[in-house]
Amino acid sequence: MRTVRVLGALCVVALAGAAAVYGLGRGGSSTAQTAAPPPPAVTVATPLVRQVTDYDEFTGRFEPTATVEVRPRVSGYLTEINFTDGALVEAGQVLFVIDKRPYQTALAQAEAQLAGARAQLAFAEADAERSQKLVTSSNISVATHEQRVQQRQAADATLKAAEAAVARARLDLEFTEVRSPVKGRASDRRIDIGNLVVGDGASTVLTTVLAEDPLYFVFDISEGDLLARQRQVGGAARATQGLPVSARRDGEEGWPRQGALDFLDNRLQTGSGTIRARATFQNADGALTPGQFGRVRAPRGEAYEALLVPESAVLSDQIEKVVRVVDEKNVVRQRQVRPGPVQPDGLIVIRDGLEKTDRVVIKGLMQARVGATVRPQPGAIDPAAPPAS
Repeated sequence: MRTVRVLGALCVVALAGAAAVYGLGRGGSSTAQTAAPPPPAVTVATPLVRQVTDYDEFTGRFEPTATVEVRPRVSGYLTEINFTDGALVEAGQVLFVIDKRPYQTALAQAEAQLAGARAQLAFAEADAERSQKLVTSSNISVATHEQRVQQRQAADATLKAAEAAVARARLDLEFTEVRSPVKGRASDRRIDIGNLVVGDGASTVLTTVLAEDPLYFVFDISEGDLLARQRQVGGAARATQGLPVSARRDGEEGWPRQGALDFLDNRLQTGSGTIRARATFQNADGALTPGQFGRVRAPRGEAYEALLVPESAVLSDQIEKVVRVVDEKNVVRQRQVRPGPVQPDGLIVIRDGLEKTDRVVIKGLMQARVGATVRPQPGAIDPAAPPAS
Protein backbone atom coordinates (compact mmCIF):
# COMPACT_ATOMS: atom_id res chain seq x y z
CA MET A 1 0.00 0.00 0.00
CA ARG A 2 2.84 2.35 0.87
CA THR A 3 4.49 1.56 -2.44
CA VAL A 4 1.34 2.50 -4.32
CA ARG A 5 1.21 5.87 -2.56
CA VAL A 6 4.84 6.59 -3.43
CA LEU A 7 4.26 5.76 -7.09
CA GLY A 8 1.19 8.01 -7.19
CA ALA A 9 3.15 10.91 -5.71
CA LEU A 10 5.86 10.47 -8.29
CA CYS A 11 3.29 10.55 -11.10
CA VAL A 12 1.78 13.78 -9.77
CA VAL A 13 5.24 15.37 -9.60
CA ALA A 14 6.03 14.25 -13.17
CA LEU A 15 2.76 15.65 -14.51
CA ALA A 16 3.37 18.95 -12.70
CA GLY A 17 6.89 19.17 -14.15
CA ALA A 18 5.62 18.48 -17.65
CA ALA A 19 2.97 21.12 -17.28
CA ALA A 20 5.54 23.62 -16.02
CA VAL A 21 7.88 22.84 -18.90
CA TYR A 22 5.02 23.23 -21.41
CA GLY A 23 4.03 26.60 -19.90
CA LEU A 24 7.58 27.87 -19.91
CA GLY A 25 8.00 26.84 -23.54
CA ARG A 26 4.97 28.82 -24.65
CA GLY A 27 6.02 31.88 -22.63
CA GLY A 28 9.58 31.88 -24.15
CA SER A 29 8.22 31.80 -27.71
CA SER A 30 6.17 34.98 -27.07
CA THR A 31 9.09 37.00 -25.75
CA ALA A 32 11.31 35.90 -28.65
CA GLN A 33 9.10 37.69 -31.11
CA THR A 34 10.89 41.12 -31.69
CA ALA A 35 9.08 44.33 -32.69
CA ALA A 36 9.42 45.71 -36.32
CA PRO A 37 12.35 48.22 -36.75
CA PRO A 38 11.40 51.93 -36.90
CA PRO A 39 11.47 53.73 -40.29
CA PRO A 40 14.86 55.23 -41.19
CA ALA A 41 15.40 58.93 -40.57
CA VAL A 42 16.15 61.24 -43.53
CA THR A 43 16.65 64.99 -43.72
CA VAL A 44 14.23 66.87 -45.95
CA ALA A 45 13.88 70.51 -46.98
CA THR A 46 11.81 72.55 -49.38
CA PRO A 47 13.66 73.97 -52.42
CA LEU A 48 15.49 77.24 -51.93
CA VAL A 49 13.81 80.08 -53.84
CA ARG A 50 15.95 83.01 -55.02
CA GLN A 51 16.74 85.24 -58.00
CA VAL A 52 19.15 83.62 -60.45
CA THR A 53 20.87 84.86 -63.61
CA ASP A 54 22.07 82.33 -66.16
CA TYR A 55 25.44 82.86 -67.81
CA ASP A 56 27.28 81.60 -70.86
CA GLU A 57 31.01 80.99 -70.44
CA PHE A 58 33.63 81.21 -73.18
CA THR A 59 37.37 80.58 -73.39
CA GLY A 60 39.59 83.13 -75.08
CA ARG A 61 42.77 85.14 -74.91
CA PHE A 62 43.70 88.60 -73.66
CA GLU A 63 45.10 90.76 -76.46
CA PRO A 64 46.63 94.27 -76.52
CA THR A 65 44.43 97.12 -77.72
CA ALA A 66 47.33 98.35 -79.87
CA THR A 67 50.48 96.70 -81.23
CA VAL A 68 53.05 99.10 -82.69
CA GLU A 69 56.32 98.29 -84.43
CA VAL A 70 58.68 101.20 -83.72
CA ARG A 71 60.66 101.98 -86.89
CA PRO A 72 62.98 104.89 -87.83
CA ARG A 73 61.63 107.47 -90.30
CA VAL A 74 65.04 108.92 -91.19
CA SER A 75 68.40 107.30 -91.78
CA GLY A 76 71.48 107.72 -89.63
CA TYR A 77 73.63 106.25 -86.91
CA LEU A 78 71.96 105.41 -83.59
CA THR A 79 73.37 107.52 -80.75
CA GLU A 80 71.03 106.96 -77.78
CA ILE A 81 68.64 104.35 -76.33
CA ASN A 82 66.48 105.89 -73.62
CA PHE A 83 64.44 103.00 -72.21
CA THR A 84 64.94 99.74 -70.37
CA ASP A 85 63.99 96.53 -72.14
CA GLY A 86 60.48 95.47 -71.09
CA ALA A 87 59.69 98.75 -69.32
CA LEU A 88 56.47 100.72 -69.38
CA VAL A 89 56.72 103.73 -71.69
CA GLU A 90 54.49 106.76 -72.12
CA ALA A 91 53.04 108.01 -75.37
CA GLY A 92 55.54 110.47 -76.88
CA GLN A 93 58.49 109.23 -74.81
CA VAL A 94 61.82 109.31 -76.69
CA LEU A 95 63.04 105.74 -77.09
CA PHE A 96 65.89 106.11 -79.62
CA VAL A 97 67.93 109.04 -80.91
CA ILE A 98 69.59 109.12 -84.34
CA ASP A 99 72.61 111.37 -85.01
CA LYS A 100 71.11 114.86 -85.41
CA ARG A 101 74.05 116.72 -86.91
CA PRO A 102 73.36 116.05 -90.61
CA TYR A 103 69.75 117.10 -90.16
CA GLN A 104 70.66 120.22 -88.20
CA THR A 105 72.95 121.21 -91.08
CA ALA A 106 70.21 120.52 -93.62
CA LEU A 107 67.83 122.70 -91.63
CA ALA A 108 70.31 125.57 -91.49
CA GLN A 109 70.81 125.33 -95.23
CA ALA A 110 67.05 125.33 -95.86
CA GLU A 111 66.59 128.35 -93.59
CA ALA A 112 69.33 130.23 -95.53
CA GLN A 113 67.62 129.45 -98.78
CA LEU A 114 64.36 130.67 -97.27
CA ALA A 115 65.99 134.01 -96.35
CA GLY A 116 67.29 134.41 -99.92
CA ALA A 117 63.85 133.64 -101.34
CA ARG A 118 62.29 136.26 -99.12
CA ALA A 119 64.82 138.89 -100.29
CA GLN A 120 64.24 137.95 -103.89
CA LEU A 121 60.48 138.25 -103.46
CA ALA A 122 60.82 141.66 -101.81
CA PHE A 123 62.94 142.92 -104.74
CA ALA A 124 60.52 141.47 -107.29
CA GLU A 125 57.52 143.08 -105.60
CA ALA A 126 59.23 146.50 -105.51
CA ASP A 127 60.25 146.17 -109.18
CA ALA A 128 56.71 145.23 -110.17
CA GLU A 129 55.28 148.25 -108.35
CA ARG A 130 57.73 150.59 -110.15
CA SER A 131 56.89 149.09 -113.49
CA GLN A 132 53.20 149.61 -112.79
CA LYS A 133 53.77 153.36 -112.43
CA LEU A 134 56.03 153.47 -115.48
CA VAL A 135 53.66 151.60 -117.74
CA THR A 136 50.87 153.98 -116.72
CA SER A 137 52.96 156.94 -117.89
CA SER A 138 54.06 155.00 -121.01
CA ASN A 139 57.74 155.13 -119.97
CA ILE A 140 58.08 151.32 -120.40
CA SER A 141 56.29 148.88 -122.58
CA VAL A 142 53.46 146.68 -121.41
CA ALA A 143 55.55 143.60 -122.19
CA THR A 144 58.30 144.78 -119.86
CA HIS A 145 55.76 145.32 -117.07
CA GLU A 146 54.24 141.88 -117.59
CA GLN A 147 57.72 140.32 -117.42
CA ARG A 148 58.38 141.98 -114.04
CA VAL A 149 54.99 140.81 -112.72
CA GLN A 150 55.89 137.29 -113.79
CA GLN A 151 59.22 137.56 -111.97
CA ARG A 152 57.34 138.56 -108.80
CA GLN A 153 55.12 135.51 -109.11
CA ALA A 154 58.14 133.28 -109.64
CA ALA A 155 59.82 134.78 -106.56
CA ASP A 156 56.67 134.09 -104.55
CA ALA A 157 56.68 130.45 -105.68
CA THR A 158 60.37 130.16 -104.81
CA LEU A 159 59.59 131.48 -101.34
CA LYS A 160 56.87 128.90 -100.80
CA ALA A 161 59.21 126.11 -101.93
CA ALA A 162 61.87 127.37 -99.51
CA GLU A 163 59.32 127.42 -96.67
CA ALA A 164 58.34 123.83 -97.49
CA ALA A 165 62.01 122.81 -97.51
CA VAL A 166 62.48 124.33 -94.05
CA ALA A 167 59.39 122.53 -92.77
CA ARG A 168 60.69 119.23 -94.20
CA ALA A 169 64.14 119.77 -92.69
CA ARG A 170 62.61 120.52 -89.29
CA LEU A 171 60.46 117.41 -89.57
CA ASP A 172 63.48 115.24 -90.43
CA LEU A 173 65.32 116.70 -87.45
CA GLU A 174 62.34 115.88 -85.24
CA PHE A 175 62.27 112.33 -86.61
CA THR A 176 65.79 111.76 -85.31
CA GLU A 177 64.05 111.30 -81.93
CA VAL A 178 62.12 108.05 -82.28
CA ARG A 179 59.17 108.29 -79.88
CA SER A 180 56.65 105.78 -78.60
CA PRO A 181 53.31 106.39 -80.35
CA VAL A 182 51.26 104.76 -77.56
CA LYS A 183 51.41 104.15 -73.85
CA GLY A 184 52.32 100.56 -73.12
CA ARG A 185 55.07 98.07 -72.47
CA ALA A 186 58.11 98.01 -74.72
CA SER A 187 59.82 94.87 -75.88
CA ASP A 188 63.61 94.54 -75.99
CA ARG A 189 65.70 96.71 -78.33
CA ARG A 190 66.50 95.07 -81.65
CA ILE A 191 69.55 97.21 -82.45
CA ASP A 192 72.43 98.71 -80.45
CA ILE A 193 74.03 102.16 -80.35
CA GLY A 194 76.40 102.82 -83.24
CA ASN A 195 74.48 100.88 -85.86
CA LEU A 196 73.17 102.51 -89.02
CA VAL A 197 69.40 102.57 -89.28
CA VAL A 198 67.63 103.15 -92.57
CA GLY A 199 64.47 105.23 -92.68
CA ASP A 200 62.92 104.09 -95.94
CA GLY A 201 60.36 101.38 -96.61
CA ALA A 202 62.88 98.70 -95.61
CA SER A 203 63.52 100.24 -92.20
CA THR A 204 64.43 97.97 -89.31
CA VAL A 205 62.10 97.34 -86.39
CA LEU A 206 63.77 98.96 -83.39
CA THR A 207 61.33 97.55 -80.80
CA THR A 208 57.61 96.89 -80.32
CA VAL A 209 55.19 98.50 -77.88
CA LEU A 210 51.97 96.83 -76.70
CA ALA A 211 49.15 98.87 -75.19
CA GLU A 212 48.04 96.77 -72.21
CA ASP A 213 45.63 99.06 -70.35
CA PRO A 214 42.90 98.44 -71.28
CA LEU A 215 43.13 94.98 -72.83
CA TYR A 216 40.90 93.16 -75.28
CA PHE A 217 39.53 89.70 -74.55
CA VAL A 218 38.96 87.89 -77.85
CA PHE A 219 36.79 84.76 -77.96
CA ASP A 220 34.51 82.79 -80.28
CA ILE A 221 30.73 82.39 -79.97
CA SER A 222 29.07 79.35 -81.49
CA GLU A 223 26.24 79.74 -83.94
CA GLY A 224 23.80 78.22 -81.44
CA ASP A 225 24.73 80.75 -78.75
CA LEU A 226 24.49 83.56 -81.30
CA LEU A 227 20.98 82.49 -82.31
CA ALA A 228 19.94 82.26 -78.66
CA ARG A 229 21.10 85.83 -78.07
CA GLN A 230 19.33 86.99 -81.20
CA ARG A 231 16.08 85.62 -79.78
CA GLN A 232 16.69 87.41 -76.49
CA VAL A 233 17.19 90.81 -78.11
CA GLY A 234 14.51 90.48 -80.75
CA GLY A 235 16.63 89.29 -83.66
CA ALA A 236 19.42 91.89 -83.53
CA ALA A 237 22.56 90.12 -82.33
CA ARG A 238 24.59 93.34 -82.45
CA ALA A 239 22.30 94.83 -79.83
CA THR A 240 24.37 92.79 -77.35
CA GLN A 241 27.35 95.13 -77.90
CA GLY A 242 27.92 97.02 -74.67
CA LEU A 243 26.63 94.04 -72.65
CA PRO A 244 28.43 93.82 -69.27
CA VAL A 245 30.62 90.73 -68.97
CA SER A 246 33.01 89.31 -66.38
CA ALA A 247 36.38 87.63 -66.86
CA ARG A 248 39.08 85.82 -64.98
CA ARG A 249 42.50 84.55 -65.86
CA ASP A 250 43.73 81.05 -65.05
CA GLY A 251 44.17 80.61 -61.32
CA GLU A 252 41.78 83.37 -60.24
CA GLU A 253 38.74 82.64 -58.10
CA GLY A 254 35.33 84.01 -58.98
CA TRP A 255 34.93 86.66 -61.68
CA PRO A 256 36.89 89.67 -60.41
CA ARG A 257 37.24 91.61 -63.68
CA GLN A 258 34.36 93.58 -65.17
CA GLY A 259 34.17 94.74 -68.77
CA ALA A 260 31.82 95.09 -71.72
CA LEU A 261 31.39 93.60 -75.18
CA ASP A 262 32.51 96.10 -77.82
CA PHE A 263 32.84 94.13 -81.05
CA LEU A 264 31.11 91.34 -82.96
CA ASP A 265 32.56 90.22 -86.28
CA ASN A 266 30.62 90.59 -89.52
CA ARG A 267 30.40 86.90 -90.45
CA LEU A 268 30.47 83.36 -89.11
CA GLN A 269 33.52 81.23 -89.86
CA THR A 270 32.26 78.47 -92.16
CA GLY A 271 34.79 75.93 -90.95
CA SER A 272 34.18 76.23 -87.21
CA GLY A 273 30.65 77.66 -87.19
CA THR A 274 31.70 80.40 -84.77
CA ILE A 275 31.84 84.18 -84.83
CA ARG A 276 34.58 86.26 -83.26
CA ALA A 277 33.65 88.56 -80.38
CA ARG A 278 35.64 90.96 -78.23
CA ALA A 279 35.31 92.57 -74.82
CA THR A 280 37.37 95.32 -73.17
CA PHE A 281 38.77 95.10 -69.63
CA GLN A 282 40.79 97.56 -67.59
CA ASN A 283 44.28 96.44 -66.54
CA ALA A 284 45.50 99.25 -64.31
CA ASP A 285 47.18 96.80 -61.92
CA GLY A 286 49.09 95.15 -64.78
CA ALA A 287 48.04 91.69 -63.60
CA LEU A 288 46.95 90.65 -67.09
CA THR A 289 49.49 89.92 -69.80
CA PRO A 290 48.73 90.11 -73.53
CA GLY A 291 48.44 86.61 -74.94
CA GLN A 292 47.21 85.12 -71.66
CA PHE A 293 44.35 82.61 -71.67
CA GLY A 294 41.23 83.24 -69.62
CA ARG A 295 37.49 82.79 -69.41
CA VAL A 296 34.65 85.25 -69.83
CA ARG A 297 31.00 84.92 -68.90
CA ALA A 298 28.04 86.87 -70.25
CA PRO A 299 24.54 86.98 -68.73
CA ARG A 300 21.88 85.07 -70.61
CA GLY A 301 18.78 87.21 -70.25
CA GLU A 302 17.35 88.83 -67.12
CA ALA A 303 17.33 87.45 -63.56
CA TYR A 304 14.42 85.14 -62.70
CA GLU A 305 13.02 83.33 -59.67
CA ALA A 306 14.35 79.78 -59.50
CA LEU A 307 14.08 76.67 -57.30
CA LEU A 308 17.45 75.32 -56.13
CA VAL A 309 18.51 72.11 -54.43
CA PRO A 310 21.94 70.70 -53.59
CA GLU A 311 23.59 69.20 -56.65
CA SER A 312 24.12 65.99 -54.66
CA ALA A 313 20.34 65.59 -54.25
CA VAL A 314 19.89 65.14 -58.01
CA LEU A 315 20.31 61.48 -59.05
CA SER A 316 20.66 59.84 -62.44
CA ASP A 317 18.12 57.23 -63.51
CA GLN A 318 19.48 56.00 -66.82
CA ILE A 319 19.17 59.10 -69.03
CA GLU A 320 16.81 60.94 -66.69
CA LYS A 321 17.53 63.16 -63.71
CA VAL A 322 15.44 62.56 -60.59
CA VAL A 323 15.10 63.71 -57.00
CA ARG A 324 13.46 61.93 -54.09
CA VAL A 325 10.70 63.61 -52.10
CA VAL A 326 8.65 62.61 -49.09
CA ASP A 327 4.86 62.88 -49.45
CA GLU A 328 2.30 63.73 -46.78
CA LYS A 329 2.24 60.07 -45.60
CA ASN A 330 6.02 60.07 -45.16
CA VAL A 331 6.47 57.76 -48.13
CA VAL A 332 9.44 58.31 -50.46
CA ARG A 333 8.50 59.20 -54.03
CA GLN A 334 10.71 59.80 -57.06
CA ARG A 335 10.30 62.90 -59.26
CA GLN A 336 11.73 63.35 -62.72
CA VAL A 337 13.19 66.86 -63.00
CA ARG A 338 14.78 69.09 -65.63
CA PRO A 339 17.91 70.59 -64.07
CA GLY A 340 19.46 73.89 -65.06
CA PRO A 341 22.95 75.29 -64.50
CA VAL A 342 24.97 74.57 -61.37
CA GLN A 343 25.59 77.67 -59.27
CA PRO A 344 28.99 78.56 -57.77
CA ASP A 345 27.71 77.76 -54.27
CA GLY A 346 27.03 74.11 -55.11
CA LEU A 347 23.28 74.40 -55.69
CA ILE A 348 21.58 73.49 -58.94
CA VAL A 349 18.59 75.12 -60.60
CA ILE A 350 15.55 72.88 -61.12
CA ARG A 351 13.63 74.18 -64.11
CA ASP A 352 10.77 71.69 -64.03
CA GLY A 353 9.47 68.79 -61.94
CA LEU A 354 9.43 70.34 -58.44
CA GLU A 355 7.11 72.60 -56.47
CA LYS A 356 8.01 75.09 -53.78
CA THR A 357 6.28 72.96 -51.13
CA ASP A 358 7.91 69.62 -52.00
CA ARG A 359 9.99 68.04 -49.24
CA VAL A 360 13.22 67.02 -50.98
CA VAL A 361 15.54 64.45 -49.42
CA ILE A 362 18.89 66.22 -48.95
CA LYS A 363 20.51 63.75 -46.49
CA GLY A 364 20.11 60.00 -46.12
CA LEU A 365 19.49 59.16 -49.76
CA MET A 366 20.82 55.64 -49.24
CA GLN A 367 18.04 54.97 -46.73
CA ALA A 368 15.34 56.74 -48.78
CA ARG A 369 14.15 53.81 -50.88
CA VAL A 370 11.32 54.62 -53.27
CA GLY A 371 7.99 53.47 -51.81
CA ALA A 372 9.36 53.04 -48.27
CA THR A 373 8.14 54.90 -45.21
CA VAL A 374 10.69 57.17 -43.53
CA ARG A 375 10.94 59.54 -40.60
CA PRO A 376 11.52 62.98 -42.17
CA GLN A 377 13.73 65.33 -40.17
CA PRO A 378 13.40 69.03 -41.07
CA GLY A 379 16.48 70.62 -42.60
CA ALA A 380 17.40 73.64 -44.70
CA ILE A 381 19.13 74.21 -48.03
CA ASP A 382 21.93 76.74 -47.93
CA PRO A 383 24.98 77.46 -50.08
CA ALA A 384 27.10 75.32 -47.78
CA ALA A 385 24.81 72.27 -48.03
CA PRO A 386 26.86 69.09 -47.40
CA PRO A 387 26.78 66.29 -49.97
CA ALA A 388 24.10 63.62 -49.58
CA SER A 389 25.27 60.38 -48.07
